[in-house]
This record gives sequence, C-alpha cells and structure tokens, in this order.
Amino acid sequence: MAEATMWTWRGLKPWALAALLASGAGLATVAATPPPGPPPTAIVGAMVFDGTGAAPHEATVVIAGGRIVDVGPKAAIPKGATIIQAKGEALLPGFFDVHTHWTPGGEPRTTPQIANAYIASGVTTTNDFNAAPESWAPRRAWLATLAAPHVNMTARMGVPGGHGADWADTHTIKQFSTPEGARAAMREVMAYQPDMVKGFHDGWRYGSGADNNTMDMVTLSALADEAHKNHLKVLTHTVTVFRGKEASKAKVDVVAHSLQDAEIDQETVDLFKANGTAYAPTLAVYEPEKPGGRPRTDDTGLKQSMIRFDHALHNVKRLHDAGVLIALGTDAGMPGTPHGASTLREMELLVKAGLTPADALMAGTSNSARALGLIDDRGTIEKGKRADLVLIKGAPWAAIADVRKTDRTFVDGKLVYGPGAVVPPANAATSLAPVKVAAKIDDFERADGRTTLDTLQTDDADGGPDRSIEVTTLIDRGSGDHALNVAATMSRKANPSAGVILPLTRGSIRPADLRAYHGVRFDLRAGAGTYTLSMNSLTGRWASEVAAGSAWRKVEVPFSSLKWGARRGGGDAAWSGDDLVEVEIAGSAPGGQKLWMQIDNVEFY
Repeated sequence: MAEATMWTWRGLKPWALAALLASGAGLATVAATPPPGPPPTAIVGAMVFDGTGAAPHEATVVIAGGRIVDVGPKAAIPKGATIIQAKGEALLPGFFDVHTHWTPGGEPRTTPQIANAYIASGVTTTNDFNAAPESWAPRRAWLATLAAPHVNMTARMGVPGGHGADWADTHTIKQFSTPEGARAAMREVMAYQPDMVKGFHDGWRYGSGADNNTMDMVTLSALADEAHKNHLKVLTHTVTVFRGKEASKAKVDVVAHSLQDAEIDQETVDLFKANGTAYAPTLAVYEPEKPGGRPRTDDTGLKQSMIRFDHALHNVKRLHDAGVLIALGTDAGMPGTPHGASTLREMELLVKAGLTPADALMAGTSNSARALGLIDDRGTIEKGKRADLVLIKGAPWAAIADVRKTDRTFVDGKLVYGPGAVVPPANAATSLAPVKVAAKIDDFERADGRTTLDTLQTDDADGGPDRSIEVTTLIDRGSGDHALNVAATMSRKANPSAGVILPLTRGSIRPADLRAYHGVRFDLRAGAGTYTLSMNSLTGRWASEVAAGSAWRKVEVPFSSLKWGARRGGGDAAWSGDDLVEVEIAGSAPGGQKLWMQIDNVEFY
C-alpha cells in the first residue's frame, strides 16, 4: 500500500469511513459530500510561530473542515465564522512527543486522563511505545471517543534478553536475533497496522546493572529496511555513542534517548548527517533531579546521573549545531516523567543544552513532524495543513517557559482545551464501560492461539534479565479434545513463575462485567509446584492458590475466595466484579527445576 493511500485511510473523517464501509468501495470512490459541520474558526491577531523557520508574525488563521484554509494578515474571515481574538498571544503548531508510554504505571495512568494532560499542554501528536499490537484496535476506537492528541501505535521490536524483553511477553515485543527474524516479525505485526516501529538497539543499563542483550547492526538494518518497505518510520532505544553509530548506519529514522556514556565524536556527527538520522534525546526522563520531585540522597548514583546528563546536554547541542534534525521525545510515563508537562519540560531542557527557544519550538513542532514523515500533513501553520494548533499567552520564542501558558488547543480544527471547549463525557471517565462476556473462556480447540472469546492467549513468565523459559502447546486429550500444555524451566531466582493469561476482551482494554457469575472453573493436571488462579483487574490482582496433581481434576474457584494483591496504586480494594480484564493460571517451582501443567475448559459458573 502506498504511503499516501495508507495515511488517507487513517485520516478519513468518520462520516467518510462509514460511507466507504457501507458501500464496499475503494478509497478512490469516496466522494460523498460531508454532513454539515461546525462553522469555520478564525484566530485573529495572534503572533504566529508557523514552524517553517520564519520569524513570528501577526496574522489571522482560518480553520474549516479540520484544516487551515487561510493564513495571513489579510486572510478573509468567512461569514458566520467563530472568531477568537488572540491579540498579544502566540499561535504555534501543536506540539509533538515522539516517545511516550501510555502505561498504567505512569502519571496519570488512565487513557482519558493521559489524553487530558496532553491537550492541556498543547500536545497534539504522540507516539505510544507501550501497548501490545492486540490492543491497538480497541485503543484506537477508544481514543476516537475522546478529545485527545493523535496517537501513533508503535510496534516494539527487540531481542531475547534485551531491554524491554526482560518484562514484556512475546506478543508485546516481537523478539528475534537475525535479519530473517526481523523481517518475519515485521510481516507478522503488519496485520495490526502499526503507525511506527521501535527497535531496542542498546542493552547498556547506564552502569547501574548488568547489561541487557543488544540487537546487532545487521539485524537492525534488516528491521529498518523491512519497515521502510512498508512505509513506516523506525525509532530506536539507543543510549551509547557506539550504538548510535550503528543505528545511523542501519538507516533508522530517529535515534531516541540520549547518547550519554561519553561525548560524541566527529564520526558520529558525520554519520547522523550523512544518513539523515534525527535525534530525540528525551532529556526529561534523564534529568537527575526532577522538578517538584524528592531530593535525591544517593550521592554516588546522583553523581553518575549528573555526569551522564552533562553528556546528554553536550551531545544534543553538538548534533544540533552540526545541522542534525532534533526532534522532541520524553519517555513520558516512566517514573518522574509525567505526561504533558514533560513535553514542555523537554523544550526547557533543550534550551538548557544551548539551543535557542526558537530551536526548541522547532524541535517540538515541524522537526518532529519531519522526522516522523508527517510534515506534509501537520507540524507547520500553512494553508492546507491539519489544524493542530496551540494558542499560548506569551512569547515562547523569547522565553521558553511561556510554553506552559496554554490558552487553547485545537486538534483537527476542533477546540479541545481552553475557553469554549466542549469535550466528550468520555474524557472524565477512567475506563471504558464494562461489557458482559460469555461463560466459556477457552476450551483450547482453536489452533490459532486465540481463546473461545476470540482474544489472544499470552504466555506469562516472570520478569527480569534472567527469565523462566516457557513453551505452550496444544495437546490431544483423546477423541480430538485438546488442552493447553505449559512447560517451563524455572529461572534461578526467588519465586519464579510461568503461566498463561486469557484476556476477557481484546487486548485487555475494555473491562468485563462478571457480576452474573460466581467463580471460575477449569480442568487441571500438573507436576510438582504451586499453582494459582488470578483475576486481573484494571487496578490490581485477585488470586487464590489451587490444588493440582498428576491426574485431571475439576478446579472451582469462587470469587469470594480470591485475595487482593495490589499492583497498581497500593492499598486494599473491594471486589466489584465489573472491572476484570484477564484470567491467569500460573505455576511456580524452585529455580532451575522443570514445571508443567495442562489446562482445559476454562469457564465462569
């Protein structure tokens, strides 16, 4: 599929998409007149920082149909237009954050609240590096109900034992060690229509722990080549100068994170320039002492963090001065790096590194759009561009701290934040409404790895650099009746585990309402070990130990026997029965030993 066609499909208005789907026609046949929309908007008298490199200038910007239809000091204001008087304010393209994690462990931690934080900060486009491909479709549908930035779903690609792969399952991070594996992984993930690709290309742990494995340059080159054949940009997790050179040679599009083990050399600078590699240093996540955070008392650790951060500041300045494209990313969602506010902090830190405020604003707007291949659609204030805009009470090109003075934010021409904004009720919720699910969860009769509920089974070994090695297969119980066999070699650590997660809804995004049921039952046989049934909710985990032996037995676990084991937010919780997302069956045995269990006919009763 050509790039232009792909982005046309993703950018269709809901009315046009509905017409297309109803007709069964191709993209070229969509020519229906859109239904009446909101009147045009004219932002009058603002000082416009348009992202093209031009000096700020006073102009009127006219928006209609989600696009900028006119810009200039004498732009004609259509009859009936909504007029926003913006004299004394600054109008900029909406900000980008090319490196975020919309994770339940971040701040804030729920999707609508993350969206709220971004639009309140003038951020209109983000890349999400957190979600598993199986969750993209329900997350895209959810985001479509919210006032939210555009969110690019990013395929995560790594190596066994590499950064990210030490905690994620193999569906969330595709894992391979060869060029052939990289190409096969890209073919697999394309079924989910990724917007971007992230390659984990550096296992250095900042000198604070044993290094992870690292994707070699030949494999990274194959990944980048296959992604580019599919018209996808590639960003990497890269934190050392040597790996930065490899990433550039591999023709990745954006090196994300700071090269911070040393000051970069001329060879690195020349490679970035020659290969057109952009750089998103994510300074906000590395700042040794975060604004508003607790003072650090680990003197040795703080000293090392400050040395690395000095390298990070120096390196982004040197690359910028050499003409390398600097984009804006933050790693928001990681500890001490809140969504929205960190994007603005990143621009302040770019200025601290020695860039001018205007340079920092370019990084947060058109540079990032260019790095992601979106510059023809957004990132500048020009006629025909998507009307993603932020109005600021200040002059951030003179004082970068003014980026925090958000007045209004527009996404696709719609006012989503500020005076006069009307946001959907969904922005005030913390989750999707729960849905009822069928009693039968999985009888393991499908050969495609999906449950009876049509969700994707997920292996769940313990996390960490040394993980239990788990293999799941279908076995025949006789007469063509199948069961799931879980076999694992336990890692040598305290409380190693291996098991299987059965999501109740696709991607574990929408919660299930189980109040019509009383518990879970399933067939189980297993070897020596300790076995647990868990019900995973939006806020934490409910669990109960179950008995198992070498003969098949029917296990029944009433919900009333489940005990709360907090994972997110701490504290106690009361069982509600309407916020469950997964059933998990797992076993544990001493490190180095073998564990096996067989499961069948998992259902609610």
